[in-house]
Amino acid sequence: LDGFGLYLYGVVLRKLDLVKEAIDVFVEATHVLPLHWGAWLELCNLITDKEMLKFLSLPDTWMKEFFLAHIYTELQLIEEALQKYQHLIDVGFSKSSYIVSQIAVAYHNIRDIDKALSIFNELRKQDPYRIENMDTFSNLLYVRSMKSELSYLAHNLCEIDKYRVETCCVIGNYYSLRSQHEKAALYFQRALKLNPRYLGAWTLMGHEYMEMKNTSAAIQAYRHAIEVNKRDYRAWYGLGQTYEILKMPFYCLYYYRRAHQLRPNDSRMLVALGECYEKLNQLVEAKKCYWRAYAVGDVEKMALVKLAKLHEQLTESEQAAQCYIKYIQDIYSCGETVEHLEESTAFRYLAQYYFKCKLWDEASTCAQKCCAFNDTREEGKALLRQILQLRNQGETPTSDTPGTFFLPASLSANNTPTRRVSPLNLSSVTP
Repeated sequence: LDGFGLYLYGVVLRKLDLVKEAIDVFVEATHVLPLHWGAWLELCNLITDKEMLKFLSLPDTWMKEFFLAHIYTELQLIEEALQKYQHLIDVGFSKSSYIVSQIAVAYHNIRDIDKALSIFNELRKQDPYRIENMDTFSNLLYVRSMKSELSYLAHNLCEIDKYRVETCCVIGNYYSLRSQHEKAALYFQRALKLNPRYLGAWTLMGHEYMEMKNTSAAIQAYRHAIEVNKRDYRAWYGLGQTYEILKMPFYCLYYYRRAHQLRPNDSRMLVALGECYEKLNQLVEAKKCYWRAYAVGDVEKMALVKLAKLHEQLTESEQAAQCYIKYIQDIYSCGETVEHLEESTAFRYLAQYYFKCKLWDEASTCAQKCCAFNDTREEGKALLRQILQLRNQGETPTSDTPGTFFLPASLSANNTPTRRVSPLNLSSVTP
C-alpha cells in the first residue's frame, strides 16, 4: 500500500476499535508519505499520554515538529507546545497563519483569554478569510460576553462559507450568548451533519441541552464527544455536572476525576471534586481538593471560602479564620469585584472570631465592614454595640491569644502578618 492507502487502512482499523493496530499503520503511513497531514492528525487522536509518544518510531522530518507541537497542545503540555511553535517560527515559518492560530489555541487552553484574543485579532487582520480555529475564537468572545464582536464574526464567516462546521459553531455560540438555546443547538446539529466527528460541536451541544434542562440529551452529546476524543476534559466535566444535577454523586465523582486527570492544574475541576466529596461526607478529601484548587490558582475565587466553611463545619475555628483572612487578602490585592454574599460571610465570621478572642480592634474593624452589606448589617451593628459596652465596662483586650492573626494593612491599622496556612497532603486526591 502507498501512503494514502495506509492512511485509509488506519481509519478502518480505528473505526473497528483496533487502536494498537491503527497506531502502527498510521506510523507506517507517516514514513511512506510524511507530508500527508491527515495521517499525523489521526495518529494524534489515538495518543493518550506522553509515555505513548516516547515509544513511537516517527520519521525524522520537519513534519514531525508540527505533529509534536500539535500533540503537546492536545495533551495540555502547553509550555512544550509553545516552545515547539516558537522553534518553527525561528526556522522559517514566521508567516504561517496555522502556527499563529495554534499558539492562540494553546493560550486558550491555559485560559489566558486576553493573550489568546489578542493573537486571534491579529490573525484576523493578517488572514481575514481564514475559517480554521474561528470556533475557538468565538468561544473566547462568548466567555467575555462580547456580543457585537461575535455577531460580526458570525456574519463574516457566513459570507465566506456558511457550510463550514466552524461557521455553524460560531453561529451556535452567538445564539447561545443571546440565550436562544434551541437555535444554538440546531446550528451545532448542522455542524455535526457536516462532520459527525467534529468534537467541539458535540461538547457545545451538550452545554446547550444542559441549559434547556434536557439532561438525557446532554449525556448523549457528551458521550459522543468522548467517543471522538477521550482527552476532551470539557465532555468529562459536563458529564460530571449532568450527574450532579441528577443527584448521583458517585457517578459525578468518577467523571470529575477523569476531567481532573486531564486538567490537573485547573481549579474548576478540583472545586467540583471537593463539592462531590463533601456530598459524600468525605471531608478530608474535600479539604485537600479545595486547598489544591487554591494552590494552583483559583479561577473563580471560591476555593478558600468553601475550605473555610468546611473548617467551620468541623469546628476548626482557627483554620477557618485563616482561610477567610487569605480570601480577603486575595480579593483586595487584585481589586476584583466579588460576590458580596461571600465577602460579607468572611467579615461576619472574622468579626465573631476576633470577638471571641477579645481582640476588640480587629473585631470592630470587621464589624464595621459587615455594616456595608445588607445581609450582615444588623449583625455588624449589634457586635459594635457589644464591643463598645465591654470597653466601657473596662474589659481589656487579650494581648497574646494563641492562634490569632490579623487583617491586612489595607483594612486594619495592625500590621501583624497572617500566619501561613500549611499545604495539605494531596496524594489521595488524584485517582
